[in-house]
Amino acid sequence: MAVSVAAADAPVPVDGDPAGVAAPANLWHQSGMAIEPRAPRLAVLIDADNASSRIASGLFEEIAKIGEASVRRIYGDFSGTRLKAWADVMSTFAIMPHQNFAYTTGKNASDIALVIDAMDLLHSGRFDGFCLVSSDSDFTRLAARIREQGVDVYGFGEQKTPEAFRQACRRFVYTENLLPALPAADVPARPGAARTAPAGKQRPSEAAPLIKTAIAQLEDDDGWVALGRVGQRLAILAPDFDPRTYGHARLGDLVERAGAFDVRRNDAGGVYIRAKPVARRAPAAAGGTATAAPATAPAVDKPSPSAAKPAGRTPVVGKAPVIGKIS
Repeated sequence: MAVSVAAADAPVPVDGDPAGVAAPANLWHQSGMAIEPRAPRLAVLIDADNASSRIASGLFEEIAKIGEASVRRIYGDFSGTRLKAWADVMSTFAIMPHQNFAYTTGKNASDIALVIDAMDLLHSGRFDGFCLVSSDSDFTRLAARIREQGVDVYGFGEQKTPEAFRQACRRFVYTENLLPALPAADVPARPGAARTAPAGKQRPSEAAPLIKTAIAQLEDDDGWVALGRVGQRLAILAPDFDPRTYGHARLGDLVERAGAFDVRRNDAGGVYIRAKPVARRAPAAAGGTATAAPATAPAVDKPSPSAAKPAGRTPVVGKAPVIGKIS
């Protein structure tokens, strides 16, 4: 029986992608008598000098949301003790080390080796995406070159990573969001105390301006936009946007906690959001009550001619003052 492949042109959603970005459309393989979507093949290249081994578990969990890590390589000088932490986790995650001796102080041979391997893998045509794990801006041009070839690049680095490298990637994930969560201190909150962001996280309100920008580009006449569309637009506006940066695992939770948006759910489970309308304020009066400013200045009573004259001596313009007689 012939198997139809017409569905191969449809986008394949990737489970767990917080931005809702679809995987490449041509990733299908035949299994028995059915055609099933195939996970994108990814090449994971790690710069050991600019990445911590503590992110290893979270890193590959995050990559699994995007596709299959077919190639896992790490670059560095493992002859010393400085990268011993990475050596201890390589076998756990099947990472292949690529030894690069530091022949000269101040020169990083590992970066050159990573770039050479990346270009070889790119031109092999076997991969649907690259995961560059580094906070080094030197890989900005590499990321841009790979994307010029029509292949996606996913960056992973610390929040100190220069913006040029972050913007060169289709999506950039902060490695601080991949670290194991620290246990929260068991301290009761004081009544009336202001909410603070978790340690190392930004406040949810700081994400509001970017979310408002995404809504403004998508909103209809009534201002309501589907949450999924907002997530897709955020991934385009800011490749490094991640709700976890603001202490929330999901975009919907972040929107509700930001305090700047109205949220509506329909019977089918769809979530729609819009920016809260800005209340117009009148200028406050001296007593603290908001009042409208007067259209014209209040009239001022002019003093009568008699009240304007001072008592006693009155100088006359053009003449010497007259001094009364002393009795």
